[in-house]
Amino acid sequence: MKILLVTRGSQGDVLPYLGVARELANRGHEVTVNLPRLFENIIKGYGLNYVLHPFDDITGMMAGVEQQSQSVKTVLKWTRDTIGAQFEQLIPLLQEHDIMVATNSEFSATSVAEYCHKPLIRTAYGPFLPGNKIPPAVFPFPKPHPIFQPRLLWFLMNRMSNFTARDTVNLNREKYGLPPIRNFGHNAALAADNYMIYSQYLGQSDPEWSKRFRWKVGGYCFNDTFEYDEAAYQEMMSFVKAKDTPVLFFTLGSCSAKDRNRFCEMLLKVCKRHDFRLIVGSGWAKTGASMQTDEHLYLMQHPVPHYLIFPHCDGVIHHGGCGTTHSVARAGRPQLVTPLIVDQHYWAYRTLQLGLGPERVKIAKVSEKELDRKICDLVSNPDYKKNAAALGEQIRSERGIENMCDYIERFGHE
Repeated sequence: MKILLVTRGSQGDVLPYLGVARELANRGHEVTVNLPRLFENIIKGYGLNYVLHPFDDITGMMAGVEQQSQSVKTVLKWTRDTIGAQFEQLIPLLQEHDIMVATNSEFSATSVAEYCHKPLIRTAYGPFLPGNKIPPAVFPFPKPHPIFQPRLLWFLMNRMSNFTARDTVNLNREKYGLPPIRNFGHNAALAADNYMIYSQYLGQSDPEWSKRFRWKVGGYCFNDTFEYDEAAYQEMMSFVKAKDTPVLFFTLGSCSAKDRNRFCEMLLKVCKRHDFRLIVGSGWAKTGASMQTDEHLYLMQHPVPHYLIFPHCDGVIHHGGCGTTHSVARAGRPQLVTPLIVDQHYWAYRTLQLGLGPERVKIAKVSEKELDRKICDLVSNPDYKKNAAALGEQIRSERGIENMCDYIERFGHE
C-alpha cells in the first residue's frame, strides 16, 4: 500500500506517527509523512519519505497560551490560515497514495479524502467523538455536572467547530466542486474511520459511538526511538542515585504558563522542606532555567526520553498531555496534573478517577500550602502506588503501534 500519514503539533503528536510510519515501512509499505518543518531533522534519521507543511505552524499554535483570551484568538487564526494550505498540499499528495491517515487537527482531511475518492483514518489522542457519556475533551468540564451535561457540551462544541472551521472549509470545497457541509464536526466524524490513539485502560469510550460512527481505541503508540544525549542521561542518573530519598519530576512539555517559574520555585521549596529531590524538564518554554541546581534540584536542559526517566521517579508533576500522561502510566508511577489547555483537563480528571494521584492543581492559583499537601500525598499515598503499578502492567501489555498498523492494513484487503 501507498500510505500518507499527516500530523502536526508537538512531540507528543508527531513522534507516535513516526513510530507507526517506521513499522509500516518495515512491513513493506510505501509511506510518506507530512509533518511540521520543526521535525525535519528528526525524521531524516528514520529514512522515510516526507513532505513538510507549508509553514512551521507549531509556534503559532502554541503562542499566547499564557493568556487564555490571546490563546483563543491565536488558535482561531492558526486554524483558518491552515485549512487552505491543507487543501492545496494534501490533494496532490493523496492522489498519489491509496489511503490517508490524519490527525483530527487536519480540518480539511475529510474533504480532501472525499475529493480524491480515497479512504481516511482520522486519529485522535482523546475521546473526540460526540456522545452522551463523555464531554468534549477540549472543554475544562470533564466532571459530571447537572447543567453542563455531555450532550449540551457537544452541542456547544459543534457550534464552536462550525464557527472556527466550517466557512473556511466550505470556501475550499466550493473551489474543488464539492457541495457545502452544514455541520463540520459531525461530518468529520461520519466521513472517516475514527482511530483513538490512547489506552482503553486510561481513556474512555462511549456506548453511543457504536450507533453512529466507525471507531476503535487501539492504545497509545509509544515511540522509544527518540534520540537523546547520553551524557545528559548519565548526569541525570548520577543525581537520581546520589541519595536514597524520593525523586519527583516536573515538566510542562511544549506548553508554557505565565506562572511556571513561580510554581517551579514553590515546588522546589516543598521538596527541600521534606528532603525530596526534584528533576525539572525545562522544555520548550525553558521552565525553571534561571534556578540554581543543588542537591535537591537537577535542571534537565537536554531532553531525555520519558521511558528512561519516569521509572526512577516516585511521582511526576506534568501538564497532562496525552503522551506524558500515558508515559507516566506505562511506568507505573503516581502523577499530579497541572492542566493548561485542550485535552489536558480530561487527562487530569482521568488520573483522579483511576486513583493515580491527587486532584489537579492550577499553576496560577495554587498556594504553597496546597501544593505541599498534594506533593506529600503524591509521594506517600499507597493507593496511588498500587493503582499506578496495576495500570502500568495493563498499558505495557498493549501493542499500540502494531494495533494501529494492523488497522491501516485492513484497507489493503477491502
